Amino acid sequence: MNVKIDSRKVNRGDIFVALRTLNNDGHDYIEDAIKNGASKIIAEYGEYSIPYLIVEDTREYLCKYLKDNYYDLIKNVKLIGVTGTNGKTTTCYSLYQVLNKLNIKTAYIGTIGFYMDSFVRLLPNTTPEILDIYEMLLECINNNINVVVMEVSSHALSMKRVNGLLFDTAIFTNLTQDHLDYHKTIDNYRSEKEKLFSMCKNAIINIDDKHSKYFIKEGNSNYTYGKNKSDYIINDIKLSQNGSTFSVKHNNKILTYNTKLLGEYNVYNLLNVIVYLDTIGICDKDKIDVINSIISPSGRMEIIEYNSSKIIIDYAHTSDAVKKIISTIKSICNARIITIIGCGGNRDRSKRPLMVREALNSDYVIFTSDNPRNESQDNIFYDMLFGVESSNYEVIYDRSEAIKKGISMLKNDDFLLILGKGHEDYQIIGNKKHHFSDKEEVLKSIL
Repeated sequence: MNVKIDSRKVNRGDIFVALRTLNNDGHDYIEDAIKNGASKIIAEYGEYSIPYLIVEDTREYLCKYLKDNYYDLIKNVKLIGVTGTNGKTTTCYSLYQVLNKLNIKTAYIGTIGFYMDSFVRLLPNTTPEILDIYEMLLECINNNINVVVMEVSSHALSMKRVNGLLFDTAIFTNLTQDHLDYHKTIDNYRSEKEKLFSMCKNAIINIDDKHSKYFIKEGNSNYTYGKNKSDYIINDIKLSQNGSTFSVKHNNKILTYNTKLLGEYNVYNLLNVIVYLDTIGICDKDKIDVINSIISPSGRMEIIEYNSSKIIIDYAHTSDAVKKIISTIKSICNARIITIIGCGGNRDRSKRPLMVREALNSDYVIFTSDNPRNESQDNIFYDMLFGVESSNYEVIYDRSEAIKKGISMLKNDDFLLILGKGHEDYQIIGNKKHHFSDKEEVLKSIL
């Protein structure tokens, strides 16, 4: 492609578009792009030594340029977009697994990376910039992959990272408080997610979520699921330490599924997959077989056995996600639940006490660091623990030491939940990423 948004990737003759992002302003790198051989600059202000064009919005320019010059090459890719506060990664990765098992060549773009046949590379955001998406879709076309399942975040919708794309299917998982440092209100947050449902033909919607009505758009083929008054009715959920069993009623027919995934919230994630498979005409036997074969993505309810105890690593970083994982484990655990959790720096402060309140429903909690960024860890803990009257917790600043302490406390049949980072293999301290993996720390301690 002859257009770039990263000055380091500019080759002689390329057009450089100066984008504003959350953390960077592409205008600061225009001179670097010129030195690297850019033939033209697209910017919102300034005068430059090579041909340039000043536009009101460089992102809108880029979306239109890509659509005009490259959309014909990727228009036959069937895009499945998944949005919601929680469940995006599990839903997308599950769809990626089952469609490939059904010999429908499918790629995945999202939080844990870009998967095409197998893992390709990590990505900087849940939903990458529009240029990166086009490049990945072109890679898919070149590899005879015509279905792509993609996590679509509220930030991406707000910042026009998917503008100009048409989605075959949009999926809504749920909506609870998150990212209010950026969106300010829950209504703003929801309205950004709604945009995806104006860019699709088919919609799959969790009707049990109180915000679901906003995602049912006139003109779409809407498919709903939930426990009552929906197209697909969930029944007879039975949870165990080995997985979940549940039934789904649709058109007076009931099918029963067994899954290795733990928890009622994962049953809801799997309903997105079941409904989608129905929309493309997969027969009941194949549907049951592939649903029963799904495994969790990295860092999502990832279980490590330790003596008679279980250590679970999960990405839960909202109060709703913390509530759901602890309630799930309580329903299948007869021993203690020990939880390790922190809150990110320079992010929504209002959700910190909410997460703590849910975490304290464990038998014991170790509060620790989780990407403090440029915020003082003392300030983060102050927000987290202000007004807390419980005594079933301690604070350990060093996350590695917190994990060691949690493991040392385990007795027969206990569960240790290590929450917040999941698949991440870094800690952000200041402006730098330092290598850190919860899973690696666990394995170092128990092997």
